[in-house]
Amino acid sequence: MALRSYAIGVVFLTVRTLVAADATMPVPSNLKVEGIPAIPAALLETLGRYGESRLAAFQDWHPVKREVLITTRFGDVPQVHRVAMPGGARTQLTFYPDRVMGAHYQPKTGDAFVFSKDVGGAEFYQYYLYDMKTGEARLLTDGKSRNTGALWSRSGRWLAYASTRRNGRDTDLYVVDPSDPATTRRLLEVQGGGWAPLDWSPDDRTLLVEEYRSVTDSSLYLVNVATGAKELLTPKGEPASYSSARFSADGKGLYLTTDRESEFHRLACLDLASRKWTFLRPDLKWDVKTLAFAGNGRWLAYAVNEDGAETLHVLDTRTQREAPLPKLPYGTIGTLKWYSNGRDLGFSLSSARSPADVYSIDVEKGTLDRWTRGETGGLNAETFSEPELIRWKSFDGRMISGFLYRAAKKFGGPRPVIITIHGGPEGQSQAGFLARNNYYLNELGVTLIYPNVRGSLGYGKTYSLLDNGMKREDSVKDIGALLDWISTRPDLDAGRVMVTGGSYGGYMTLASMFHFNDRLRCGVDVVGVSNFVTLLQSTGIYRRDLRRAEYGDERDPKMRDFFMTIAPLNNAHRITKPMMIVAGKNDPRVPVTESEQMMRAIRKNGVPVWYLMAEDEGHGFSKKKNQDFQFAATVLFVKEHLLGTK
Repeated sequence: MALRSYAIGVVFLTVRTLVAADATMPVPSNLKVEGIPAIPAALLETLGRYGESRLAAFQDWHPVKREVLITTRFGDVPQVHRVAMPGGARTQLTFYPDRVMGAHYQPKTGDAFVFSKDVGGAEFYQYYLYDMKTGEARLLTDGKSRNTGALWSRSGRWLAYASTRRNGRDTDLYVVDPSDPATTRRLLEVQGGGWAPLDWSPDDRTLLVEEYRSVTDSSLYLVNVATGAKELLTPKGEPASYSSARFSADGKGLYLTTDRESEFHRLACLDLASRKWTFLRPDLKWDVKTLAFAGNGRWLAYAVNEDGAETLHVLDTRTQREAPLPKLPYGTIGTLKWYSNGRDLGFSLSSARSPADVYSIDVEKGTLDRWTRGETGGLNAETFSEPELIRWKSFDGRMISGFLYRAAKKFGGPRPVIITIHGGPEGQSQAGFLARNNYYLNELGVTLIYPNVRGSLGYGKTYSLLDNGMKREDSVKDIGALLDWISTRPDLDAGRVMVTGGSYGGYMTLASMFHFNDRLRCGVDVVGVSNFVTLLQSTGIYRRDLRRAEYGDERDPKMRDFFMTIAPLNNAHRITKPMMIVAGKNDPRVPVTESEQMMRAIRKNGVPVWYLMAEDEGHGFSKKKNQDFQFAATVLFVKEHLLGTK
């Protein structure tokens, strides 16, 4: 289940509008709702502005003009836009009912770009070539399989990507001349769902490829583009993670990050001739991520994840010294890419008081340009709560950390708490923009806590493995320890705590609800796992073995018995507090059946269960109209079951 930050029962409503005179919110026809009361129109008045924040994600530089492609939303879902200058207008280029994922210019002329799109959140991504002159987009892939990792060759002649088209399971590598889809050929036939292209050599003859097996185990290969012959680069039999690998400007080496012989991902250089490893910046004690290598070979940009926030660095490869950079807000950094002049570095940045926006730094001048300025619905972002890093001791003495956002100062006394648990579990809650969730802080006086329980990334290899297999419930115990910590805080109300999370965070929500039923007021599960056995039998076939590496193999009798013991579904009789469950009908990761079976089981206890399912969504809601309804229903749930008001 995915990082980065997120559901029929007896009878569905037979009408498409919740009826309460003319003062209720209509239910979109694509939503199935059950147990959710009519949502007052008056509530929408207070929610409205919180749902109008708008972010911008950096995608690519034009190779000739100093302009960029971004994705942002003006309608229902994010689409590709062009921005011609810092602070310039956003010109929308794609117009689809589903979100567009990524956009990459033809690297020499910029007269076209490739983008990815699925339908209804099913994640069967297809690639399209958009012609900048005609505004037309042409399908490059087969229209049926799952296609990921598209990567232009340096000359712009070829495009490489991974696809499940052969059997629906294995992510073989393909190459195509985008000007003629008929040239598509399978370059490499593989086994497993974790293969992806990472970079082309400067002469277009070699493709650098990753085989991902788990968060701590991957391999790198060089693949001859003419013959398909592959050569293993990384040591065999020594499990380690390799990430963000890029060819050096002369093609004789690689820059990458790896946790080989280390707890953290270190910045490294691999000489391809001698296979000698050189580790750069050995002083860093956190994960290095998001590498970008300038085309002129001089500058190497990277971000460092320091306890959940990220700092930007640029290394001069000639002198091995860091370039001085402008100070950036405390937050998280997105995609890094260099402009063709070799000195302008583009990236996205999100902080507690600003949604993600696009910036660039001229590293030779040390100047910062802001290309976009995200909206916050007219709200004064300077009043938004900033994250506080907190720590608490768990059952085994290990320190766990997370971020706390305080309720607005106008609210006095001990504040109710919402604990939001990230997905993954190979994910991390980081310091960033809360978007709609600022409503809980500013209007309802709820304090928010985002824990990074064991199994989270960013705290070393050992920490990321502490919840694997039979240790799954140790991460749930970290939530119990957090509840203990909350009870010691005079500013927090331990009698009014709600837990929520999406994907794996949904499993953690359900598990917390039955383990700590007497200490939690209610819970909201979004696309969560209710039984790992049924999950692993029904999740997308291309990802089953990847998930078994993390959770355990349900085909092993001992592991299966353990899964059945810890399954929230089999412990549903212990949940006697109100629940809200959210699902997407097209979810390929956590199928809708996981939510359906949990909802039915809890209802047997006579417990209120609000159920919301979108027919045009997958692993979480991406369409604004669906998000609006989900948030309104969730706020109503919080007011009624956490706060005791309506």
